[in-house]
Amino acid sequence: MDTTKKTMVVFSGDYDKALAAFIIANGAAAMGDEVTMFFTFWGLDIIRKSRKVKTSGKSFLQGMFGKMMPRGPGKLGLSKMNFCGMGPRMMRMLMKQENAMSLDELIASAREQGVKLIACTMTMDMMGFRKEELLDGVDFMGVAAYLAAADEANVNLFI
Repeated sequence: MDTTKKTMVVFSGDYDKALAAFIIANGAAAMGDEVTMFFTFWGLDIIRKSRKVKTSGKSFLQGMFGKMMPRGPGKLGLSKMNFCGMGPRMMRMLMKQENAMSLDELIASAREQGVKLIACTMTMDMMGFRKEELLDGVDFMGVAAYLAAADEANVNLFI
């Protein structure tokens, strides 16, 4: 076990949970730790591009998932007190007033610090996501590869 390696499964696509995941990832990376974030199921919404990307070869259900799920960090809802979309706006206003980094800034900072962003290929296949729909620079792997990284880490989180 390596005490300088951290991994996390990012399962939730909730705005507040995405903030927590990237705050932790940035903190660990700033301490010199190697950080791997494995995005699966609703967590994939966090690393989606905000603009629509034309793709082909999706089934009807896969196309529906793509249309119903939020596109990128700016469209995520809160886990509690979403208030029909007002909650995230209020949270962003509060963060700005307190000079806290936005989710977009946290993602950029994590990438600058070398945090590995990994998309779950099984979930992508199931939900019909294509590589070009996700942020540039994201890596792709299955759960076995993630578990191998987790085996080496001293901290494994599920968010």
